[in-house]
This record gives sequence, C-alpha cells and structure tokens, in this order.
Amino acid sequence: MPKSVRRTRFMTWRPLATAAVAALMAAFLVPAAAHGAPRESTPVYSYANAIRESVWVDTGLDGDGDGKHDRVAVDIVRPAEPARQGHKVPVIMDASPYYSCCGRGNESQKKTYDANGHVVQMPLFYDNYFVPRGYAFVGVDLAGTNRSDGCVDVGGRSDIQSAKAVIDWLNGRARGYTTRTGTATARATWTNGRTGMIGKSWDGTIANGVAATGVRGLKTIVPISAISSWYDYYFAKGAPLYDSGPDWLSGYVDSPDATAKCASVQRKLVDGAPRTGDWTPLWTERDYVKDAAKVKASVFLVHGMQDLNVRTKNFGQWWDALARHGVERKIWLSQTGHVDPFDFRRAAWVDTLHRWFDHELLGYDNGVDREPMADIERHPDQWTTSAVWPPRTTSATTLRPGAGAQPGVGTLGLARRSGTETFTDDPTRSETDWAAHIDQATADKAGFTTGPLTHDLRLSGSSRVTVTATPTTATAHLSAVLVDLGPDTIRDYAGSGEGIDTLTGRTCWGASTAGDSSCYKATEAARTGVDYTVVSRGWADLGNYASDKGVALTPGKAYTITLDLAATDHVVPKGHRLALIVAGTDKDLIDPPADTPTLTLDLSRTSARVPLVGGADAFERATKGAAPAPAASVLDGVRAPRTALRVPGEAH
Repeated sequence: MPKSVRRTRFMTWRPLATAAVAALMAAFLVPAAAHGAPRESTPVYSYANAIRESVWVDTGLDGDGDGKHDRVAVDIVRPAEPARQGHKVPVIMDASPYYSCCGRGNESQKKTYDANGHVVQMPLFYDNYFVPRGYAFVGVDLAGTNRSDGCVDVGGRSDIQSAKAVIDWLNGRARGYTTRTGTATARATWTNGRTGMIGKSWDGTIANGVAATGVRGLKTIVPISAISSWYDYYFAKGAPLYDSGPDWLSGYVDSPDATAKCASVQRKLVDGAPRTGDWTPLWTERDYVKDAAKVKASVFLVHGMQDLNVRTKNFGQWWDALARHGVERKIWLSQTGHVDPFDFRRAAWVDTLHRWFDHELLGYDNGVDREPMADIERHPDQWTTSAVWPPRTTSATTLRPGAGAQPGVGTLGLARRSGTETFTDDPTRSETDWAAHIDQATADKAGFTTGPLTHDLRLSGSSRVTVTATPTTATAHLSAVLVDLGPDTIRDYAGSGEGIDTLTGRTCWGASTAGDSSCYKATEAARTGVDYTVVSRGWADLGNYASDKGVALTPGKAYTITLDLAATDHVVPKGHRLALIVAGTDKDLIDPPADTPTLTLDLSRTSARVPLVGGADAFERATKGAAPAPAASVLDGVRAPRTALRVPGEAH
C-alpha cells in the first residue's frame, strides 16, 4: 500500500468478519447492550468482588545465573462475573520496574498486598476504571524487581522478555505458576488474549520494545513519554546527556535478590555502554526503532514537547518509523515536561483512552478511528487537532544563517550566505542564557533570527541542523536550538511540576475499595509569561562527525556534522521571530567536553532543515515585508533547565 494511502487515517477499521467477532464479544461482555451493537463499555461488573490473583510466568531466561528459569510476578485484577459465565475478557497491562522501589503516578503509588500475597492496591486508575467495564488489568514486575526473579538489564532482552512472556502466557504459549518456586501451574483460561499495553516512561518503553517483537496477541500500545532507543536516552550523537549509564539505573530499581545475584549483568552494562558515547552492540539490542516493521499493534503515543527527561527525539523517530511501515497510530503532544496526560488533561484523557481500548480490544465501532490523528496543546489547556501528523503539506525547508552587524547576531533566511561566526564554549551557560541575549553579542553563542513574521509559521515534525565548524581543541560539543521570540503564556515546564501544579482536592475515576481508592489529587496548568519559547533542541559531540564512534579532532580543521533536533509541533505567531542558535555545552542538558573550545562556523556550509507546514512558500510569505528587528534587550523566559533526572519515570 502506498505511504500516501496508509497515512490517510491512523486506523482503517477491520473488515466484516472482525466486526462479527467484535459483536459476539460485546454480547458476552456487556449484557446491557444485547439489543444493539455497543459503542461503549459500561461499569456493569463489581470491582469490590473482582478476582485478585498472582501468577509467576516463566520467561525462559536465567538472567541471575542460578540455574533456573526466571519467573516474573504478574498481579491480576479481573471481573468475577464473566469468568463464572465462561466468558473471556481482554487485558490492559502495565509492565514496570517501579511497583516497589519508586511508585507510579503523581502520588508515587506502590503495589500493596494482603496476607495471601494478592494485590490490594494496584497503582493508577486503570484497574478501578476498566475492570468494572469488562477488562482485566495486569501489573507485571519486570525481571529483577519487586517479586520477580532475574536481573534488570535496562531495556534489553530480559526487560522485554519479562512482558512478552506474559503476553505469551495470556495466549497459551508460555507456562505460569501459582507460586514463585512451586510446580503447580496456572492457565489464563479467563482471557481471550487480546492485550493492550500502557505505561509512562520506562513502562511505556517496555510497551514499545514488546511491540517491536511482533508478538501475537498484543493489539495496541499506549506509550507515554517513552523511550524508543536507549542510546538516545543517554547520548545525543556522542554527547552525554547524563553523568551515568544504565548500570546506575539498574541498581536503582533492583530488588534485594537481584542486587545479590546480578553483578555480572551490572558489569555487562558498564562495559557495553562506555561514557565515550560510542555506539555498541548493547545499544543495538535496545534500539526498537530498527524493528518498527515488526510492529502489528496500533500505537497511541503521548509525549510532552518540553520533556527533558525522555527527550522528544525518542517519540519523533519512533513515530516516523511507524509511519513508514503503515502502523495504525494516534498522537497527543502537550506543552508539559515529563507528565502523564492524567495530570494535564484528565477528563479528556480518560474518555479518549476508554474509547481507544473499547475500539482496539473490544472491537466497538465508536468513531475514535475517524477522529483527527493528532491533538496538540498550543497554550495551557488550549488544544487543536490535525487530521494527520505531521500535516500533509509539511515540507523540510532549508533555512540558512547569515552574518549581521554585530558578531554572533545574524539573520535567518532562505538564501545561502557567506562569512563566519565564532563562539567559545561556556559550560556555565544554557539555552535560556543564549535565548535571553539573542540580540546581543555574547561570546558563548551564535544567534540568527528572522524579522518579525507577517504571517503565522508552523513547525511540525523533526528538524536537523548541519554545522561546519573549526575547533581550537581536540574535543568539542555542540548544541543547536530553535526559538520562538515573542511574548506568550506557556506551561512552566522548567518548574518542579514540569507544567502542572498539584492541588489538594481529588477527583475519582472508577470504583474504589478500602485498600485501593480511585480518587486522585486534582491538578491544574502551571503557567508562566515569557518573552521567548525554546521550540526544539539537539546536541552532538563534534568528534562523531564521521560515524557513531567518536574520534579526537584536529585543531584548526573544519568538520561537518548534522545534529538531530527534537520533534515538536509549534506555531510561531505573526509578529514573533524564529531564531536558530548554535553554541557549545547546554548547561545541565549535556555534559561539557574535556576541553574548552572556541569554534568558528562556516555560514556557507551551515543550515537548518525545518519541517514547515507549507514549506518554503510559507516561510517566504511569513518573512516578506518583515519590519526591522526590535532594539536589543534581555528577554525573559522560563528558569534555566534543572539538572536532568537520570530515571525515566521519576516525577509525574
């Protein structure tokens, strides 16, 4: 099928045979809908009387080297009534390393258990809301965490097999046991095997990785702020994003058993992920993008466009790969940082997720497949939609920097320019410092701006900036930043809530028991007024100019490298300016190089490929007749980004 056809809608609903099966399932699951084709599952089953049980599934691996196959703990909450009637239910599953060490959600909930070892509190609202509606909820402890055997290998074979084995068990292809060490087996006779995986950050990453195996029975995934390639969590083309590697993260979530048994796995993580930023086989194993062609599940992707924990290159490259292979998909993009949609758009999220799972797992023709592909937050709590994403008229447009009247204060346009600009890396300065002084000559950056736009200009997708630079030292790091220069009110993504404030009141979503409340603290948008907004960012070690293994630079020699900028969707309004900044170390977002280089840019060989809706024609129209730039002043933005977290899943 041609790509143009495949991308028309995120879904093409299944043919008549599937619809017939869906109708039969609906009759089993929702008695109230027996007189017509259902469009929505309703809470007809008892949550208080739901079956709560635990199973240990054999992964087929021996990660902890004790001579026995690892078993992962699977905690299940499912409605009792369908099982008594012999009817089977679909599964919503969240596989996580955080159920005991750190907690899930804005209130850091952990699993709790009764005297029999059955789960009492399952974190988040999924079981409270969906079990009464005819779904089972399954919470899986990744290998090496909580009550599971094995070792945490941070996105590798053990992590992914932890969840894949459970899907195999749900579909009768793997063995489960009633205890961690016993021989009594457990079969999932109560489910039809249709599974949807959901999760934020590391949990959503597991959903991506399992989908990339093509496992049968996985019908949809909902990855929230998730990683698609673990290399791109830790590095950006050789530039380190964190001061530690996956071994630290494994140790952070390991159970006591895993800590005692998994030294060899820790050593492999250290040896396989050198701090040089070189690509190694360890990263190949943890790159799910390369296996996008295997994905059979539909994908409902959610990400904050200001997420500086799991940075948005991760969703952009995953989305593009899924599109190339015709995967059915939908996307929400917020102005937040690393925040769950339950905490930035709660009512709409629960409603949309409900309809999504009804459509994908119950087969209900509820129209969610005919809605726009993308929801995008333009201003706090103000959302717009796109029929497809990026829009069909989006075209990568080459923008070129030019020298201005002052050093480091240049122009940005379509025409190729000559000349050079020079800056010196200052590891104490960040993107906020560069943007605040965009119209002033400073030694730490080179900035290039359009004039005030005469029409709105929309960026939609991933940008790339190609830089030709001559360093004075053997090591050098680069940053490239796109900025919207103009007043606005945005979510305060640099604040402690990363765009939300948590309130004292609560709202309830589903049924509750004494041990598991469905009521969660309400939130609201944390707003701030700014004079500029950073739209997209990218980084690189100049030593990676020729390959994915870095080399020492020759001072005085010119090198060309392309930086991948984070995916986004942003409208630069009429009257604002678009800016490109090229600089060195972006404080707290990448680590500095060993040296303190001065770099000279060759402007004739430096450019930005920016995805503009309407392409070059839109840029030319928006910049035609632009007034002169305003007088130089210091602009106000969000506070400087705080030191980036090393844990995908911390905070909200």
